Amino acid sequence: MAEQSLMKDGLGRAAIARIGNSLAQVIPQFDARAFEADARRGLDQLELKARVHHLIDVLHRHYDLPFKKLSNYLQHLPEVWDRGSAADNKAGFAAWPVIDYVAVHGLAHPKEALHTLEKLTPLFSAEFAIRPFIQQHPDFTYAKLVDWCDHPSEHVRRLASEGSRPRLPWGMRLPQFIHNPEPLLGILQKLKTDESLYVRRSVANNLNDISKDNPEWMIKLCAAWLADSHEHTNWIVKHAMRSLVKAGDARVFPLLGYAAKPSVTLSDITLAKHTIALGDALEFNCTLSGGKRAQHVVVDYVIYFMKANGKLAPKVFKLKNIALAANETVVISKRHSFKPITTRRYYTGAHQVAIQINGTEIARREFELTR
Repeated sequence: MAEQSLMKDGLGRAAIARIGNSLAQVIPQFDARAFEADARRGLDQLELKARVHHLIDVLHRHYDLPFKKLSNYLQHLPEVWDRGSAADNKAGFAAWPVIDYVAVHGLAHPKEALHTLEKLTPLFSAEFAIRPFIQQHPDFTYAKLVDWCDHPSEHVRRLASEGSRPRLPWGMRLPQFIHNPEPLLGILQKLKTDESLYVRRSVANNLNDISKDNPEWMIKLCAAWLADSHEHTNWIVKHAMRSLVKAGDARVFPLLGYAAKPSVTLSDITLAKHTIALGDALEFNCTLSGGKRAQHVVVDYVIYFMKANGKLAPKVFKLKNIALAANETVVISKRHSFKPITTRRYYTGAHQVAIQINGTEIARREFELTR
């Protein structure tokens, strides 16, 4: 991977210069040069999240102001913020440590801190920074989240939903919502028909999080929403149920317009090769035949990966959503790459590939992965 493509470079030297120059415009006596020199020390050895923590520490050394006074200055930062190049998809990372600073050093001042996060979240989502306030000041923060649902900025409305996700990736978990999602209802209800796709996608992600621990609660809510038949809400429900669809939860397929009991036959899975080398791809196809009535079905495939302990672990991948006419036959082909990636380690040995219809596996074949 080329160095310039690494995520940590979103908080590299150019980002540090932008941070320093922007802060110097709103904070009196802020020494941008001294901050930049301090921030660059040891930076190259750090990964992305470590850089966030490092820069928070450096900022604290150079702010030299009580938080209440500092927060007044930070609230004006969006007016002068250097957003970097529009072609750089990591340019927004520069605001990350500035925003998360509020969560580390403003936790004792929730009124000023939350107002600051409201102002800063359009620069880079404050979804990580808001979570300690949900934990430490639950009533005050919850009231603010509900209030933000009516905010004119889509960034602030999204923060209400994304910041309260029970299992936000990279963020601290919120066990109170994992155990009982009921308090989230007030936020989700207010945002379920939001005009912004950015907000609606966050609502779907929040519900998808809930489905992992409280599927009954989530399905009941989604069924009620679908009864209202609103275009925006229907979109949310479809995307919110993706984990339950992959898991084959039979309750969700009729809600999404798929056959409750699909009548489908599948020819055996045909493999282009039964032995593939690491770096190659598994190619397979199969033939689906529908029954006497037209039906909608979800077709996924499953790779059973060999693990270090010699056991197989399944991973579901999206294939197709198909509208089958009566007695229609459809040929499905797929190519799954086994090129090395940073998020998965491959082990040689016997693997398996399977096809599932509406979450139910109906055919499986074995293949060998070699070096």
